[in-house]
Amino acid sequence: MTRIRVLVVDDDFMVARIHGGYVSRVPGFEVVATAHSGTDALAAVARLRPDLVLLDIYLPDMSGLEVLKDLADVDVLVISAARDVPTVREAMRRGAVNYLIKPFTATALAERLQQYAETRRQLTAIGPEARQDDVDRLFGTPSSVSALPKGLSPATCALVADTLRAAGRDLSAAEAAELAGLSRVSARRYLEYLCVVGRAELRPRYGTAGRPEHRYRWLG
Repeated sequence: MTRIRVLVVDDDFMVARIHGGYVSRVPGFEVVATAHSGTDALAAVARLRPDLVLLDIYLPDMSGLEVLKDLADVDVLVISAARDVPTVREAMRRGAVNYLIKPFTATALAERLQQYAETRRQLTAIGPEARQDDVDRLFGTPSSVSALPKGLSPATCALVADTLRAAGRDLSAAEAAELAGLSRVSARRYLEYLCVVGRAELRPRYGTAGRPEHRYRWLG
């Protein structure tokens, strides 16, 4: 797996070294350089093309928000003692992927980095076009599958949805139940719900005699 290349930006040399050490301990990440001013940060990004910048707000020559505005084609995780709401809001407006308030632990930074890595992985897995549920997952937006009728479980609904999607073909309620480890009646309830919310479709299969078999296909 390609390692995620990180530039650490902090005006304090020792703090930059500590943060770089935190990053280096997270699997899949490597520190490619450190910078201690806004000017140096912009030059390092242009020269090294990192994937992610850990950016302080308080820099000696310019605000980290100014640096953030001038950065292109690179993700930024703000790490700063600045905790006032206007600064946090401005960082969000200018595209920061996350914001971590100093002082923080190595674990807190590792969690943000792992979240960032997972988002990158999901984007790669989606392919050239995203479905609405893909986008909802990336942005942490509850999908319609979460707003379930009384008596239905979000976890079980997700299990049935994943089972139907992974099958790559239409399934009967009995087949879906066997794959998901559920009863046929339970699987059918969730399959019918997925049809109601437009995630699946019902496809009757007509045999030689008797009632048609109900089969379900994932639509997303």
